[in-house]
Amino acid sequence: MTSEFAIAVHTLVFLNHKKTTVCSQSLAENVCTNPARIRKVMAKLKKAGLVGTKEGMDGGYYFEKDPKEVTLCQIDEAMDARLVSSSWKPGNKEKECLIASGMGEILDNIYFELDQKCKQYLKGITISDIDKKIFGE
Repeated sequence: MTSEFAIAVHTLVFLNHKKTTVCSQSLAENVCTNPARIRKVMAKLKKAGLVGTKEGMDGGYYFEKDPKEVTLCQIDEAMDARLVSSSWKPGNKEKECLIASGMGEILDNIYFELDQKCKQYLKGITISDIDKKIFGE
């Protein structure tokens, strides 16, 4: 899971709670990161139609959707990252040993299946659900 996913979930819950336009500096302070990272994530959320933007002195980002309908899976899709993956593969396809030559592909398939199961799980969690957990409503 990437930090972009965590930033995206955090900012959407924050924007939903505030119910107003919030600048990247204020979002960064709440998330405890820098405004450049926030803007990068927010650009992806805007492209996915999850946030809107407002220009000018009171400009920033606002939550565009119904929090009961936005799932964590939609946020993951907006971030365009796999939840479960590995950048390193053991073994080598060129080796004669079946274990060494086949392990990378086997593990890739396992990671893919885990990723799909995670996405299915995330479909059942909404921004509203997280808000309720935080505020006990």
